[in-house]
Amino acid sequence: MKKKIPLIIISIAFSVIIWGTISLSEEYYANVNVPLRVVDFPIGYTIGNKIPENITIKLRGIGWKLFSVNIGKDVTYNISVNEDSGFKQIRLMDHLTDNRWMLSELDIIDIVPNSLSFSIERRIHKKLPIVADLSLDFKAGYGLAKQIVIEPDSVVIDGPQSVVNSLTEIKTKAIKLSSLDRFTIKNIDFINLPGTSFGTRFVSVNFDIQRIVDKQFDDIYVEVLDVPPDRDVILLPNKISCNVRGGIDILGKLEKDQFRAFVFYRDVVLDTLGNVIPHIEHPVNTALKYIKPERLRYIIKKFR
Repeated sequence: MKKKIPLIIISIAFSVIIWGTISLSEEYYANVNVPLRVVDFPIGYTIGNKIPENITIKLRGIGWKLFSVNIGKDVTYNISVNEDSGFKQIRLMDHLTDNRWMLSELDIIDIVPNSLSFSIERRIHKKLPIVADLSLDFKAGYGLAKQIVIEPDSVVIDGPQSVVNSLTEIKTKAIKLSSLDRFTIKNIDFINLPGTSFGTRFVSVNFDIQRIVDKQFDDIYVEVLDVPPDRDVILLPNKISCNVRGGIDILGKLEKDQFRAFVFYRDVVLDTLGNVIPHIEHPVNTALKYIKPERLRYIIKKFR
């Protein structure tokens, strides 16, 4: 019995080959999805609006011919504009001669879509800022500790005049990130724009994500600015505390001398309540929550 197994396998394989050969010799219908490509632009021109990336062609032909079309790696449906510019209204059936791979023993029953409209425009280039299209979600207690950094922050776009002139910025493809809790870098592609190319393939977007905490800084001296030579202003008290929020690594490196508190002499003179609110300058990447006390009393002294 064991000796008969190879013979059985060979017989089955031979039968399959014979069946396949006979089947592929018969006539069939097939729908084939083919990439669409516009070719033969004038020098310095390109397509000015979006067209389908693929078309569907209904074919009739011998099975093995249809099979070769389906597995063909380099099969595209080309539309030649014959180095002409301006608005074009194209009937795809009229361009069969640009696609000779379809003319040999294959009947074209239908093409979907059957027509296209587009414009051929002069190419121009322009440098524009990059805007990342982001949707971010953080783990509880975490957030952005610094501004998002986009590298590079601008890019040269080359494309059809009508498209490039309508742009004031270049957006990346939309990206959604969730449960963020650490420093993250993402390389993001640009959105697809008809007939365009970019000076770089993608941008690198840096997210400095840290645990967000609060920290209080005490005994910050409050200055009085623009005091006339014959005046003196005494603040009561003359020191304040401030509470700021930010990334844990950032707040951990701050000192109170990085904060500046002050009032203007004009604020004191124009005050009608007997107290003023101090201004405070705090380091970048921190958010001021509150100061204590919120208002300061004052005494104005005049020198003779």
